[in-house]
Amino acid sequence: MGPRQPTIGARELIIALIAFSLLAFVPGFAQMSADDQALVAPAQPPLGDVEKAATNFPGSAFFFMDEDSIPSAAQWQEAVAAKSEDTASDLPVLPAGAAKPFAIKAGTSDYSRALQCMTDAIYYEAALEPDAGQEAVAQVILNRVRHPSYPGTVCGVVYQGSERWTGCQFSYSCDGSMARGRVPLYWNRARAVAAKALNGSVFAPAGLATHYHTTEVHPYWAPSLHFIGTIGAHRFYRFRGQAGTEGAFLRRYVGGEPLPGPHARLPRPTPESDLPDPIELQRDYERQFAAAKEQAELQARNLASAGVGNGSALKPQALKPRSFAAPEYSDAAKARGGEQAFAATNLPDSRIKAEYQASGSWKDPAMRAVR
Repeated sequence: MGPRQPTIGARELIIALIAFSLLAFVPGFAQMSADDQALVAPAQPPLGDVEKAATNFPGSAFFFMDEDSIPSAAQWQEAVAAKSEDTASDLPVLPAGAAKPFAIKAGTSDYSRALQCMTDAIYYEAALEPDAGQEAVAQVILNRVRHPSYPGTVCGVVYQGSERWTGCQFSYSCDGSMARGRVPLYWNRARAVAAKALNGSVFAPAGLATHYHTTEVHPYWAPSLHFIGTIGAHRFYRFRGQAGTEGAFLRRYVGGEPLPGPHARLPRPTPESDLPDPIELQRDYERQFAAAKEQAELQARNLASAGVGNGSALKPQALKPRSFAAPEYSDAAKARGGEQAFAATNLPDSRIKAEYQASGSWKDPAMRAVR
């Protein structure tokens, strides 16, 4: 009989399983540590850097799927200078105001669809952001829903341009990011932030921001918009001029949320000029605002020339007595006196108590002076 072979007991087996489990989490913890460090001290690249896949938020307006379409550093510098000089000087930075609470009735199809789309955006764009960073993303989406330059639904805003070949508003919707599996921990956290935003919560630090981009890029439009501040790993902006004031965010939400998810890809590439350029949106709003203001002033002048608004048309006119023909009475009514029988002077005083017959008149002459 040979020597007894050693056996692995239950205790050793449990220790081995724990060790293997810890090894499985080591890469995840390392990645989280690196991501957290990036949020604390983001890199500051040179001005020539441009948006690339998985580095820009849709609010930065362009996501390039084709590397060949990215301009050279010299071309980019020239575009930045031209856009900023052309736009930044002619539109003032007006007081922005604050965003209003936004709420969709829970339990409706609009709410469930909006919640899905909002959660998608927060998760794929800011899953590792602090709470403030995720709430700021949600506020930008809601601000766009209320601004006439963007779609009027949450899903419409989030998936705007996802059908394009060359770019989309939210990069994750057209760069393949959604093919990755979701991490339940981060997904549930993003969903909670989305639900909070759709139930009336306002993230005041984001103000009326409609754009933002990561701190790792410098889009050409940034100098032409009004910088609000850096929250988490993103820099937030609002429109200049009237387009960025509180009065521009008055569109009423009427529902009609489309199905959550990216749009079907177009059969052929579309021209770059079709992209919703932030500066062009700002200019278009200013043109519409100026036209509406001019129309209102013209109507006011026309009303004034017609006597409306200067007081003449609002003066009370003297009432002219109106005469009416006596009604045709029946023979029986005529026998009882006809028209005189129904005159107020013929009402029997016996039906009114004596103490009420002087009702409505002043009894004491001194009281007239007080009145």
